[in-house]
Amino acid sequence: MPGKDEFKRKSATVCGFPISIFFIVVNEFCERFSYYGMKAVLVLYFKYFLNWEDDFAITIYHTFVALCYLTPILGAIIADSWLGKFKTIIYLSIVYAVGQVVMAVSAIHDITDTNKDGVPDSMTFHVALSMVGLILIALGTGGIKPCVAAFGGDQFDEDQEKQRGTFFSIFYLSINAGSLLSTIITPILRAQKCGIHSKQQCYPLAFGVPAALMVVALIVFIVGSGMYTKVPPAGNILVKVCKCVGFAVSNRFKHRSSTFPKRAHWMDWAEEKYDKLLIAQVKMVLKVLFLYLPLPMFWTLFDQQGSRWTLQATTMNGDFGLMVIQPDQMQTVNPILILVLVPIMDSIVYPLISKCKLNFTPLRRMTVGMFFAAVAFVAAALVQLQIDNTLPKFSSSTESQAKFINMVDGTLHITAGPEKFTLDPFTATQDYLTFDEPFEMSVNASRPESITLPHGNRTTLVIAREGFQLGYRIFQDFNTKPDQGYNAIRFLNGFRSPLSVSVGTESIGNINTNDMSPYVKLSHGTISFTIENLLGNQCSFSRKLGFGSSFTYFIPSTFAMGENCDQHIREVEDIKPNSIHMAWQIPQYFLMTTGEVVFSVTGLEFSYSQAPSNMKSVLQAGWLLTVAVGNIIVLIVAEAAQLPDKWAEYILFASLLVLVCIIFAVMAMFYTYTDPAKIEAQFLNMEPEDKEKKNMEKDKKGMADESGKSSDFSSDEEKTKQSKL
Repeated sequence: MPGKDEFKRKSATVCGFPISIFFIVVNEFCERFSYYGMKAVLVLYFKYFLNWEDDFAITIYHTFVALCYLTPILGAIIADSWLGKFKTIIYLSIVYAVGQVVMAVSAIHDITDTNKDGVPDSMTFHVALSMVGLILIALGTGGIKPCVAAFGGDQFDEDQEKQRGTFFSIFYLSINAGSLLSTIITPILRAQKCGIHSKQQCYPLAFGVPAALMVVALIVFIVGSGMYTKVPPAGNILVKVCKCVGFAVSNRFKHRSSTFPKRAHWMDWAEEKYDKLLIAQVKMVLKVLFLYLPLPMFWTLFDQQGSRWTLQATTMNGDFGLMVIQPDQMQTVNPILILVLVPIMDSIVYPLISKCKLNFTPLRRMTVGMFFAAVAFVAAALVQLQIDNTLPKFSSSTESQAKFINMVDGTLHITAGPEKFTLDPFTATQDYLTFDEPFEMSVNASRPESITLPHGNRTTLVIAREGFQLGYRIFQDFNTKPDQGYNAIRFLNGFRSPLSVSVGTESIGNINTNDMSPYVKLSHGTISFTIENLLGNQCSFSRKLGFGSSFTYFIPSTFAMGENCDQHIREVEDIKPNSIHMAWQIPQYFLMTTGEVVFSVTGLEFSYSQAPSNMKSVLQAGWLLTVAVGNIIVLIVAEAAQLPDKWAEYILFASLLVLVCIIFAVMAMFYTYTDPAKIEAQFLNMEPEDKEKKNMEKDKKGMADESGKSSDFSSDEEKTKQSKL
């Protein structure tokens, strides 16, 4: 196999680093911006644009992520067998960019007919196009994953181990810089209103900008073409490895009952057919891959930042004073902390540990990283418990809930089933009352009336004067927390004539006497309302809204236009705003990010350093495969557990990771670090001597038959060819 020194380096160096890595780092920054920017809004796109349930949205999200980390195997085969890393990155980046464009097109809601809320009537087109786009993105991003990092490592000579280690840290910083900017920008783009016929959240823009960055990534990488060290493909190495392993197993099984001499390693049973150098390389790869077996559990927890933690943030308060944070923007905490923690770890923490003469090996670092991730999920569970304590208790499928509003200018004494209470003029019950069957209601000792409310729903029962008698009307309420932190607002008109209500420049419509307006969803902040009567007189007032609340504003019969008219308007809180602040997610993000820095950065460098020279992309693909398996575990565990409480799922995942962490720590104790270059050099140097000894033995035994000579010659010739590869 030709060494790297056989290929002329074209790139100049600066401070010992080849300039070519600049283009690789910039390419990775743009590509990661594209991927993480799209992924940041993906679960919300599934839930709020395609109208999928939480569980199904999470399932498709993790299926997509798993596919992104399964396809690196394909990329490694293509790179190491046919095209080489450079061409593989070029061609699959084109597929990647096309997929991003398809995703942007799939989110254009004006392509199909929409209903009055701006939601497409038929989602088939959007779902089909989205799936095509995600498959292309998975092929592209997954295919280039094992190639880019390894291609960057190829730019360094064997004696530049320190520079290569620094490159991997810079490489990882570029990943998280792209992730940071994209997870800040794309949620802002998503929150914009866009559309030709109707206005709603701008997912086409949120997907379109990442698509543009992917095109930029491709262009930058091509520009640096003339400076790269391009190691040509070494043949179908993955297939060769599989065949070598298969032959060793079958050969050992064939001689299981014979008196054949035992061998030091089970892979040595392949010596009859395969070169000793290849067998040594396969041993190194299998040794590392065996160590990878427990690693998927870390990614099982890590990748839930983009699904469960994002959905958790939708039930929290995102007002940070100077700015309002969107739920999907909380993911920016991860890359921000990485940009801070990576230099701190490299410059302060690791040197201090070294000075204390503690042997903090890469595998021990990875063990500590897994433990931090488990603690992060315990923190997430504690936050979820606090959120659950503040959520309203909605009715079950066998119950109904009702709130009563007194629209009469007089006190009402109400009996509703077993409940008895008094309502002052223009007031409402503070909480919803729960009924599990139809009930009798009487007002001021009047003749009882039978009331039947729909099960599994919340309603408002308005008591008002109809002519000279008291009557009631029933209105349907919000039965869930308003999604995405929006506030659900409606108006009840108790005035003696119809009124029109508008929010900003948007009209809610005319509201007849004793009637209720439809709900309007409003964002966080100070919102201005305008009420106008039939004569054109107006009353303007404003309210500051939080996140995830629902209010009914009712206008009593004593309402009058003019100065301080808003003082007559009554406010009924149907659903309390989110009270747990998003800042409480920062500790869990800090713990998870600390674990990631210690685990992932170390694992990336460990995979490269322990890989044979012709199998680096294969081992990188094996590392990335652990991420795919981790996302599959999310689906399996969540489906098998079927836990009703989210906090319980967090504790379950944390417990599983602690168990796996212990197993990995035991495995790491028995791992012996190797230098692939030295091992390969040893076998390359020893091969000719071995062959010479074999030839001398043949001479001593005399001439063998012609067929035997031919067979031995062919075998030696084949081994020589494999050694040169």
